[in-house]
Amino acid sequence: MDRKHPVCRFFYETAVIFFSCAIFALGFDWCVAPNQFSIGGMTGIAQIINALIPVLPVGMLTIALNVPLFFLGWIYLGKRALLTSLIAMVLSSLMLDGLAAVYTFRPMEPILASIYGGVMLGVSMGLLMLVNTTTGGTELGARLLKFPFPHLPIGKLCLIIDVLVVSVYAAVFHSVLNAMYGIIALYISSVVMDYIIYGSRTAQVTYIISEHQEAITAKLLEMDRGVTLLDGEGAYNGNKRKVILCAMKRSQIVPVKLMVREIDPDAFVIVCKANEVLGEGFGEYTKDSI
Repeated sequence: MDRKHPVCRFFYETAVIFFSCAIFALGFDWCVAPNQFSIGGMTGIAQIINALIPVLPVGMLTIALNVPLFFLGWIYLGKRALLTSLIAMVLSSLMLDGLAAVYTFRPMEPILASIYGGVMLGVSMGLLMLVNTTTGGTELGARLLKFPFPHLPIGKLCLIIDVLVVSVYAAVFHSVLNAMYGIIALYISSVVMDYIIYGSRTAQVTYIISEHQEAITAKLLEMDRGVTLLDGEGAYNGNKRKVILCAMKRSQIVPVKLMVREIDPDAFVIVCKANEVLGEGFGEYTKDSI
């Protein structure tokens, strides 16, 4: 399916939003709510209000609390991102309350609830972010905070906001243990979210120092890898030589190392992890990149 075609992209994004909201509702009703964890954000604040006023459902409270954020989102993120986020917020809230009304999950082992709940929430939020959508609350707040703090990953921004809400939850209900389990779930969800959002952009950066620089460079070019030659000088003997710089996918690093060892077993190879690589063959920078 060509995702760039408007019709195909619409159906693709609609399917992602529906699936993500379902995963979010299941993770919350199955793992979070029965164990009385707080997951922060507007949903966490709604949990606090719901505990004080049980007649008010969490899903509807979440919608009401998100209204101010959506006004800011309209200004900074644009109408389209706001509209899809509004749909996702309403859909996830209705699914959350609907599932809770149909079936009541029993509490499970707290550590299992933290792990699996964190994974499901992270998958849900990460997938929504990939289609430039949020369920409001923390994710929308984190998207807005990306403007003043562009160097912070979106998952870490979500974690900061959520931990503050969880801390309030613990102070209000004197439930430090549940708050600690909630923080575990939040940390896992932030890691999963960042992996889904940025995982496809990670790569390996390799520096190769060898007396057979020409042969290694030729082989890398045959492997359809981009190569940059840097000027280097040995500090001990003062010999000048070219240092090969090459960015590659993780799956390509083993064949490259085998190739270098075959040409020059004495070559000096440094492999570093690059959190993000933008350019031909890798990621693409856009004005709404996260």
